[in-house]
Amino acid sequence: MTNSRGKILWVDDEIDHLKPHILFLEDKGFSISTATNGADAVIMVKENNFQLILMDQFMPGQDGIQTIEEFNEIRPNLPVIMITKSEEEWLMDEAISQKISQFLIKPVSPSQIFMACKQVIENFKIREEKITSGYLKEFQEIEESIRNNLDADEWWNIYNRLSKWQINFDEHKDIGLNNILSEQIHTCNREFVKFFQGNYSNWICNSDRPNLSVDVVPNFVIPKLKDDSKVCLIVIDALRNDQFLTILPELGQYFNVEVDYQMSLLPSATPFSRNAIFSGLFPDELCAKYPQQLELMKSDAPSLNKYESLFLEDQLKRNGLSSKKMIYKKINIADQGDRLLRNISDYRQTNLLSVVGNFVDMLAHKRAESDVLKEIVPDEAGYRLAIRTWFENSWLYSMLRELKENNFTVIITSDHGTVRVQRGVLVGADRETSSGVRYKYGRNLNSKEKNALIIRKPSDYRLPELVHQTNYLVAKDDVFFLYPNQQHRFEGKLKESFQHGGISMEEIMVPVVTMKGN
Repeated sequence: MTNSRGKILWVDDEIDHLKPHILFLEDKGFSISTATNGADAVIMVKENNFQLILMDQFMPGQDGIQTIEEFNEIRPNLPVIMITKSEEEWLMDEAISQKISQFLIKPVSPSQIFMACKQVIENFKIREEKITSGYLKEFQEIEESIRNNLDADEWWNIYNRLSKWQINFDEHKDIGLNNILSEQIHTCNREFVKFFQGNYSNWICNSDRPNLSVDVVPNFVIPKLKDDSKVCLIVIDALRNDQFLTILPELGQYFNVEVDYQMSLLPSATPFSRNAIFSGLFPDELCAKYPQQLELMKSDAPSLNKYESLFLEDQLKRNGLSSKKMIYKKINIADQGDRLLRNISDYRQTNLLSVVGNFVDMLAHKRAESDVLKEIVPDEAGYRLAIRTWFENSWLYSMLRELKENNFTVIITSDHGTVRVQRGVLVGADRETSSGVRYKYGRNLNSKEKNALIIRKPSDYRLPELVHQTNYLVAKDDVFFLYPNQQHRFEGKLKESFQHGGISMEEIMVPVVTMKGN
């Protein structure tokens, strides 16, 4: 049989006694080299490209652990299976510290050795094959399901499945199915736009609906407060579901995690959806109750979220919770987060700690302006990696562990996600039109209905009149808006940037995560 399954070095001072095991492995297709001591093994590793080491612990001269330490200097990622007679816990601890792949106790059968080698060497290949066949099966299931009349929960299920496949493909980049997945996401988005547009105007006027931005505090936070739980509400601006899934394994180490979802209000942008979370009010109600907010929005001010603390305080009062102690913190830079972390002990008796984190949204905006960031974050996979790296080293990760120790229930959500835009379309607008890339409001706005939801009567969508005869345009799928003047300049700058404000699964459907220490 051709030895093509992998090259293995077996290091054991009694290697002659292992001949039956070696023959068995060779018969299964592995190429086996041998060494009787650690020094020879180190030389052989320098000169050969082995896929796996089988290592005894007790040998003349340097022992197995010492030899593995030298391997780590030469080939840090070379997998090692330790095979030894010793069952002592200290040895197992040492082996684990050296990141060995498996620990086997002699005597071992040839089939045991074979299964261990197969698992280590072919694990990645087998997983790739399973992932490929699994996705192709789900591809067909999803294609068939979107032809049906799906409800909101079913759309969340589809989007969640697609997000998980994105995570899988990040780890297995050579599968070659990324383009197929991307195209399927676009196909689903086109159908989701139809679903959302057909149902949204009913949802905002009825209590029988999926959770919307306005429902986050009433449905997730207030019941916990009424049960006298301490709650920390964390709103991470622009956090997408796939990005959340990259940090979920870290959260699961410390918390029992329950994942639900909510849908962003239109436009899926901070002035509308995030203010709705904190106020529990639709945009038209919000602007009627708080004229100062209306004036901010009329002027298209740089900051349209100045009053979130006030909104949240008033929402608690409306729900009979005015006696609850509430603290609100907005984190724009790392220093602010570090300061919050240092002072977290001051908030141990707080009933509701509310934190807004802007890193994810800021990364999207800064990427559009920086060629360096475009290189670092070239696509969705790069964005996910950047967020995971940030989170693992962030004040937020450390703060979550502190909150767990202080018996807080933590609720994490976002106001909206982002979508990577691809298609620039021209819109007609006057000088007073807002500057958004995925949504606009003003007078006499025009676009093709296939590219944008055109809102002629804002009250039908619970939106405020910001100018006389206000119109809104909300982009669909992966569209972004352009003006006829300087079209090519802005098209080149904005294409493939991450934007929000429109209608897509990535922008509209965001997780609501409830976590309690495990």
